Amino acid sequence: MQKCWIVTGGAGFIGSNLVRLILAESDAQVVVVDKLTYAGNLQSLVDCSESDRFHFVKADICDRAAMEKVFGDHPPTAVLNLAAESHVDRSIDGPEAFIETNVLGTFQLLDTARHYFAELDDVRARQFRFLHVSTDEVYGSLGDDGLFTEETLYAPNSPYSASKAGADHLVRAYLHTYGLPTLLTNCSNNYGPNQFPEKLIPLMILNALEGRDLPIYGDGGNIRDWLYVDDHCRGILRVLEAGTIGEKYNIGGDSERTNLQIIDILCAEIEARLPAAKNPALQAAGKAAYTDLKTFVSDRPGHDRRYAIDASKIQRELSWTPRHDLESGLAHTLDWYLANRPWWEAVLSGSYKRQRLGTALE
Repeated sequence: MQKCWIVTGGAGFIGSNLVRLILAESDAQVVVVDKLTYAGNLQSLVDCSESDRFHFVKADICDRAAMEKVFGDHPPTAVLNLAAESHVDRSIDGPEAFIETNVLGTFQLLDTARHYFAELDDVRARQFRFLHVSTDEVYGSLGDDGLFTEETLYAPNSPYSASKAGADHLVRAYLHTYGLPTLLTNCSNNYGPNQFPEKLIPLMILNALEGRDLPIYGDGGNIRDWLYVDDHCRGILRVLEAGTIGEKYNIGGDSERTNLQIIDILCAEIEARLPAAKNPALQAAGKAAYTDLKTFVSDRPGHDRRYAIDASKIQRELSWTPRHDLESGLAHTLDWYLANRPWWEAVLSGSYKRQRLGTALE
């Protein structure tokens, strides 16, 4: 039976990397559904569009009629839901969009899948999966020690994480109430190619290259577990391929660093490729080193102090492990941004000019 996988949010950061991996390492038909907000960009899928197994549909997962048409035109053997509003700072300034897409959109997608699944014959029903991609932020903030496990209670602290927690609960409910064969993954902070420059790592790279301030929230001591996006995508596909229906799997990179440490690593990597003394932008800013651009700013409201994932379940049960350590992943990421200036200049041509977001309470 020919596999057909609907990937919602497939023009976004993680989604585009996932689609590229699917086309390279499987024989599945891929149907990307994306409404192309600021963070969804067809330029991220240019190389994918050359495949006869790739199809693109511009649609919003909140639009029930549009989702029913996608399921009718491209009957899926799996749905991978990556469509989401995903930036904490934006959720502080405008939480409504996060509730609409992350909660109501997930509901519409689940309910469309429920009705579709109910009409499948036994063979197709056994094959069908609904995989929802979520975040470790639903668990809240850790203390100085400990790790998030699949049994950690949810305690979201931002509108973004609350909306993702709500979506996760809906996925669980559709499994237990309707028998929809669902899978759930919760990942740590992703980084890598095609990431919109509002997030820490691409923002620091581009600002450093252009001699702009490197804004650091609070004291810079907030800790995240960093996961290279290709490793995350391989984890998603491994869960789709071999995960147990109804289970959730934490996917983490085992790479805890403070924000300050991340910025210092990036500054060193940039210096190795483009020495500060040879960067006209840095000279114009009156800075002798990339680290001189570091600037401390007021902290984000409700900023979780530490996240860290225990990924032992997916490692033990599905034999997944990350292929990249943090240093190699950051090096690959920096090289990609250096080599793909037209991409990031194009995605920054809209209203976002790398200004600070999440200041609604100030």
